[in-house]
Amino acid sequence: MKEVPLTGYTDRLSARPGEEIAFKVSSTEGGRYRSRLVRSICADPNPAGMGITEEDASEWFAPRDLPARHQAFFPGSYGHTEGPVTLPAQGGVSLSATVQPTHLNGRDQAVLSCGPLCMGIDAGGCLFVAAGDGRVTVGAPLPPHRWTRIEARLQDGRATLVQTVLGHHSRETHEQTGPLQCGVITAPVGLAACLDGTGARHFFNGKIEGPAIAGADGMIAAWDLSASIPHSDVPAIAGPPLHLVNFPTRAMTGSAWDASEMCWRHKPEHYGAIHFHEDDIYDFGWQTDFTLTVPQDMPSGVYVMHIEGDGGSDAIPFYICPPKGTRRADLCVLIPTFTYVIYGNHARPDYDPAWQGRMRDWGAYPYNPAEYPDYGLSTYNTHSDGSGICHASHRRPLFNFRPGFLTFGATACSGLRHFPADSHLISWLHAKGIGYDIITDHELHAEGAEVLAGYKAVTTTTHPEYHTAETLDALADYRDAGGHLLYLGGNGFYWRIARHAENDSLLEIRRAEDGIRAWAAEPGEYYNAFDGTYGGLWRRSGRAPQALVGIGFAAQGEFHGAPYQRMCHDPAFDWLFKGVTEDLFGGYGFSGNGAAGFELDHVDQRIGSPQNHVLLARSAGDNRAFMLVPEEQLTHLTNLTGGPEEEAKHADLIYFELPEGGSVFAVGSITFCGSLPWNDFDNDVSRLLENYLRRKLTGT
Repeated sequence: MKEVPLTGYTDRLSARPGEEIAFKVSSTEGGRYRSRLVRSICADPNPAGMGITEEDASEWFAPRDLPARHQAFFPGSYGHTEGPVTLPAQGGVSLSATVQPTHLNGRDQAVLSCGPLCMGIDAGGCLFVAAGDGRVTVGAPLPPHRWTRIEARLQDGRATLVQTVLGHHSRETHEQTGPLQCGVITAPVGLAACLDGTGARHFFNGKIEGPAIAGADGMIAAWDLSASIPHSDVPAIAGPPLHLVNFPTRAMTGSAWDASEMCWRHKPEHYGAIHFHEDDIYDFGWQTDFTLTVPQDMPSGVYVMHIEGDGGSDAIPFYICPPKGTRRADLCVLIPTFTYVIYGNHARPDYDPAWQGRMRDWGAYPYNPAEYPDYGLSTYNTHSDGSGICHASHRRPLFNFRPGFLTFGATACSGLRHFPADSHLISWLHAKGIGYDIITDHELHAEGAEVLAGYKAVTTTTHPEYHTAETLDALADYRDAGGHLLYLGGNGFYWRIARHAENDSLLEIRRAEDGIRAWAAEPGEYYNAFDGTYGGLWRRSGRAPQALVGIGFAAQGEFHGAPYQRMCHDPAFDWLFKGVTEDLFGGYGFSGNGAAGFELDHVDQRIGSPQNHVLLARSAGDNRAFMLVPEEQLTHLTNLTGGPEEEAKHADLIYFELPEGGSVFAVGSITFCGSLPWNDFDNDVSRLLENYLRRKLTGT
């Protein structure tokens, strides 16, 4: 397992005065390390711009020298009983389950185990049962991605294995008998792994349903895996309950699923399977090394805890929000922490030596998820068996949630996304002297519109893509009550996610139906396990982004930008364009070299854009190489807009007002904020945004 020399994470991404943030740190080198706090202004390492800019924050946290220690982490999902069961030596014992293997990894994979007794599949996919040094194996491998009923019967020093491939009209059975000695066993039961004194091993890749252990007198232990789907524990039919480790995927179709029902809540008996993976890992569970209790007068903002040792260093971001029920500024910056977590540790296939060379030349963040996959990859990657990763958590080191992390290493611009890219807006606010408070998705989900009450304006950052019903409701309520909402990105409000009821760091995404997506959910598996809601695009749940901010995702291309063309010359909106000297503006920037690029949003009145919207500007680039989003495409010739595809692939920059006095300013491009710092913040994009904000914050 490849590890970075020194790294860490926090138990929470944001906190308020009086609350505590716990820092969990691990070092492979030992010795000591120094922790120091800074306020982050700019996280872009590009030497053509500000570079990484931070302010000393030792007033709120005095630097500390601390002993370093190694903290292990253990990928692989499985289940175990909290207490032991006893398997008798006399009278016989049987282990059984229905399985669907999905990946052979060259090692044994356990299905059901108890102490030294294990039933599983070997490196070649053949069913075996083992006890101590003895083993019996069936000669025919289990077919991958097909349901097979397996059973191991032990009696009088012999074992009989039976495997039956399940089919609609036929069943194929193989059987093998051989000697196997097994005495009395008293031990916890393991599901999808073998358990020993040091932990779990021999993880299973695939689906398991209906596991059971029986003796001559009846069931010893058995579980219905369709029970209690949103939770981490499975109640028992017999014996002790199961506790699930590393969050295997639930609400999975089982062997009984026949497509007569698509929602697990309506027919749970068709969803009796759990999908286990050898690389599932979400919450590392590290011990706390030090804490920060947020002082009452600590300003709201973006902060970074640096940890620096002889063998390495790391920089761990977090956010300070104002005290609950209090605002310290007229502007609220909404940080898309749900999106950060969903993208956490995204390993891109184009990570190459040229990229690494730029990292060294710029002094950028040195670690990339592509080199450290054991830390758990993102929901934009797949498991080792090819299935999509649908869970994400911030309770582990997230390498792309760091100052100076490069998402694109071969572009002519900074190549930033997410946390570092959003610092272009933060640095602009500091340069313009505009005060702000920070609120994250986590507060917005938990507290609703109340957390935004009183702010004259609320702005997103570059990419607020992932949302719950609670966060969308809160933003709509704020807007409709007279608030001024700025949407300064693209591809926003796109995917629906669910938050785990027992572990608030854990998020779930089901990539259902269509949309620009890294993998596709399997048929029958579109409903979230965490809350039972229909997953996928918010548009498929009747809440297209256009209904909230007037525009929605239309097209995606390479990480290139273009200028906007001014479309509105109505004198009523001259205040917005004050100081904007050219009709073609924004052909520059640290993101894509242009303000309108990469992922573009457009107006569509069919799905929610208001009739009173004002089209201020439109992207003026050549977007022929861009891809129209799948949900817009009908045939190779037609799309839902009813017009030519080339006309649909653009960014709309719009403004509209609401009955209670609120307004929306939406730019339709992920790369917009990258233009704000250009020319030391003196440019037309900067002036346009400043004109809007000054009017809404001060009335001038």
